[in-house]
Amino acid sequence: MKGLFERFDRLDTTLNRWLVAHSITILRISLGLVFLMFGALKFFSGLSPIEELATQITDVLTFGMIPPGVGFVMVAALECAIGLCFVTGRSLRVGVWLMGAQMLGAMSPLVLFSGELFSGPLHAPTLVAQYIIKDIILVAAAMVIAATWTGARIVAEPRSMKSTLRAREAPQVILVARPEMHPTSQR
Repeated sequence: MKGLFERFDRLDTTLNRWLVAHSITILRISLGLVFLMFGALKFFSGLSPIEELATQITDVLTFGMIPPGVGFVMVAALECAIGLCFVTGRSLRVGVWLMGAQMLGAMSPLVLFSGELFSGPLHAPTLVAQYIIKDIILVAAAMVIAATWTGARIVAEPRSMKSTLRAREAPQVILVARPEMHPTSQR
């Protein structure tokens, strides 16, 4: 039994090293694919479950200056551009900033149309509200990715599973920026 646990412990440590090396890249590409997919849906009328609300919110946020159909296509193009930045890793800073602006618009119905979005029993969120609320996870993922845009990376010291089972605190994972990219470093 001890030998089985030791083999599993080695497997766990190997997997942890792989996750440290690749998880942010996978997170970045996954986030980009989500934006590409949802953005592409918006180019085809009737396919996006958020079409009506997105059209309403675009009208409100632009003070009616942009026609509803044009605004929705602009949102679709914006989401596809964000997705491409994340999938390719190119212009990542631009993509993160665009996503920040897009998320302000995407989450604004929670404030502007809260009566409609929380109209279930006991003010439970509707399916559309839940669709918007999940954006909190997208923002958190983008924050992790944004922390790496100057070359930061995850650094973790491999520890055996046995040693972490006894620990009362989670192991420390440190996000380290390359010194030459740090704004206070000497040039």
